Amino acid sequence: MAVSTTRTKPYITIGSKFPKSDWYNAWRAPGPENFTLFSDQNIARHAETRKRFQNLYSMTSLVSYESFVDNCADVFAQRLQEMADTGEPINMGHWFQCYAFDVIACITYGSRFGFLDRGDDIRGMMSDLHAVLRYSTLVGIVSWLHNWIFYPASKLQLFGAKGRATTMDFVKRRIAIRDGERQLREPGDKVKARVEGVTRDFLDRLLDQHEENPEKTTMYHVFLVGLANINAGSDTTATTLSGILYYLLKTPRVLAKLKEEIEDFTARGQLSAHPTFKETQQMAYLDAVVKEALRLHPAVGLPLWRAVPDGGVEVAGQHLPAGTNVGINAWVAHFNPEVWGNDAKQFRPERWLEAQADSLAGGKYRLQRMEAYYKISKLMPRLLREFDFELEKPNQDWECEDFWFVIPKGLSVRVKRATVTS
Repeated sequence: MAVSTTRTKPYITIGSKFPKSDWYNAWRAPGPENFTLFSDQNIARHAETRKRFQNLYSMTSLVSYESFVDNCADVFAQRLQEMADTGEPINMGHWFQCYAFDVIACITYGSRFGFLDRGDDIRGMMSDLHAVLRYSTLVGIVSWLHNWIFYPASKLQLFGAKGRATTMDFVKRRIAIRDGERQLREPGDKVKARVEGVTRDFLDRLLDQHEENPEKTTMYHVFLVGLANINAGSDTTATTLSGILYYLLKTPRVLAKLKEEIEDFTARGQLSAHPTFKETQQMAYLDAVVKEALRLHPAVGLPLWRAVPDGGVEVAGQHLPAGTNVGINAWVAHFNPEVWGNDAKQFRPERWLEAQADSLAGGKYRLQRMEAYYKISKLMPRLLREFDFELEKPNQDWECEDFWFVIPKGLSVRVKRATVTS
């Protein structure tokens, strides 16, 4: 059943009394004890876990990681300069994912994975993560199969189950290494680092919470948040960056207008060589471009399924019995002409400047969304100021693959050093 009504919103948003459906079971290792922040069907536990760690995703925390993001942007810019000199087309979607992986690694673990060094899929992490998406999306449809096939499939490296096991093992190793290093520190070292303003990564802050109250923040909590950053922090960022660049290159008018804003802010000394998040928040057209790209190419391609609780529910005059899955697909909602107008299919950032942003943007978001927005808004002004891009095949539409995230199969562009730089 398809219903177009705002009356469905209370059922599928954060804080609703509708639990996540059984489809989410395939997004964790089998067993009720192996919950994750994304897959947890226990409403009370999910809310408590989210509340416990949301301060780590606050803007105050994210801004403290700016040096990590700037370091990755420097390496990315160096690679683009080298590729610009060759004149050969490059898969920008892949390089955006390299950037996203290295940034989330820096923020979470204090150092890059190294994807930006040569563009290699290090230890097969990209392919493993994409295998996880395929496995969980499809097996979740018949979620009872997950308990039976996950471990055999992991050992036999079948169906993408290996990808989840590999990612989980990687996170566990990183945590174990850091925890061991912390055990060898002098008691005053941690306090000294805080006082002297040393940039501390996400994992250190998680382990601080564990040491302060190991019963409230267990090592499993440390693991599940570290895993969530890797699973959710790379594809969302890379996919959105790809969407922004694609629609800018498809809409020269918008690209020219955004470049004009970037040049204007730079000329007035309001946009640094390493753009700060505070600076980019003053760029109204950049903000509108990012939001419009998120509208036309939302990273998530499936509904966030919720299950109707006992007693059922009435929606638009239709009774839905307990256990019915309900959800909203962003790709449907974002193209609804009743909401966006007759030009809903057009890339027109001005719509965000003409309307009240709150009336369009919606309510609460997952924890990692602000983190992705932060990484995007710092990078795009720099790339568009230092480089010129053009689609290799400008008359063709791109192709994407939808297994949870709607990932471009190729964003082939040619890159040149910008003719006018600041």
